Amino acid sequence: MKVAICGAGLTGLTLANRVSTLGGEVVLLERAPAPRQQGYMIDFFGPGHEAVEAMGLLPAVEAIAHPLAQADLVDGRGRRRATVRPAQLINGPLLNLLRPDLERVLREHLPPGVDLRFGTGPVAVDEHGDGVRVTLDDGTVLDADLLVGADGVHSTVRRLMFGPEERFLRPLGFHTAAFSFESPRIHAEVRGRACLTDTVGRQMGFYALGGDHVVAFGVHRTRDPELPKDPRTAVREAYGGLGWVVPEALDRCPTPSEIYYDQVAQTVLPRWHRGRVVLAGDACYAVSLVAGQGASLGIAGAYLLAEQLARTSSVEHALTRYERLWRPVAEEKQRVGRSGAGRFVPATKRQLWIRRSVLRMSRLPLIDRSVAAALTGDSPSLHATLHRAPDPGSRGRPEHPSGRAKAPPRALSERALKKAGGDVRPTRSDG
Repeated sequence: MKVAICGAGLTGLTLANRVSTLGGEVVLLERAPAPRQQGYMIDFFGPGHEAVEAMGLLPAVEAIAHPLAQADLVDGRGRRRATVRPAQLINGPLLNLLRPDLERVLREHLPPGVDLRFGTGPVAVDEHGDGVRVTLDDGTVLDADLLVGADGVHSTVRRLMFGPEERFLRPLGFHTAAFSFESPRIHAEVRGRACLTDTVGRQMGFYALGGDHVVAFGVHRTRDPELPKDPRTAVREAYGGLGWVVPEALDRCPTPSEIYYDQVAQTVLPRWHRGRVVLAGDACYAVSLVAGQGASLGIAGAYLLAEQLARTSSVEHALTRYERLWRPVAEEKQRVGRSGAGRFVPATKRQLWIRRSVLRMSRLPLIDRSVAAALTGDSPSLHATLHRAPDPGSRGRPEHPSGRAKAPPRALSERALKKAGGDVRPTRSDG
């Protein structure tokens, strides 16, 4: 089987790895001219963690982790107002990763047979019989058995095959940004923890990396879903007036091309596939940074899709089963995100006080788990989802490339610390 994948983010890279490992031919297309360097720190746990473990990449992923023992909410002078320790709320392994670093690990571990092409993307898609023909903007024409749109919330494949973006994008009332800079003072101030401003209507956060390198991110409320033409000006206007280290960070905000800026949104589609075209990750089930776990769900969903393509006797059956298994997981996370959007960045001082109080209570025995469960909802592990009773047409458990049956990954719980409570480590909303 030949699979063309659009989008070399976390979802596309995972899918390319698994399809190639399981014997398929893969062309991986990325419209950007080179790997993107902008991105957030993410909390990585749950089904995505299971997937990288099953792929044998967990040691490489653990090697790029940045241990953060706690997240502090601070006032305008940098004084601590509340603290959250993720280990108290998460039942299972948790890694703090920079999204570009995780993409790099997945990219470096692609099987040699994957044809990775930067600087090109689709402009037309035509289905024909048992395949699909993809015309690229560089004039190349690809024939494949399956086209996968793993190209994020602003998916080109979705637009070409399912309709305009506004039909499927659900803005949640926020914009978000991330950028990095060097500052010895801010680095010393935030080293070893995540720090977030305890503020109304907008919030900035900071992480310290190696040397004097600092990553900043912001989330603010807005009624206008349109993206600004100049993200640096927009960032400075949105967060100007905040105290503590924010003024210095805004002064060090880089050029627009080095800033990640997007709206906070979910994608909702009635159907994830059409003929020999299927969507994956944020292109069809973005949960948004309000819900969290976007990276984990994108990786796990791609892993599950590849397994279905290997297990079943027809492409149509594989796509149907992929959607039937994974849609309930994604929709539950979307529901949690929508229900928590109102308290994600408090709109009033009263809401700010309530959030602070909840976070303080979460450190008490028993209450920590109930708070986490209320904020995150529940979803099955990747292992449990993969090993549900097989449908007719299943080929049974796929074998490991060595010929031996692959041992299932250890099931992990998905209870986790969520951003609505204050440990806001948003994930970039692409596939």
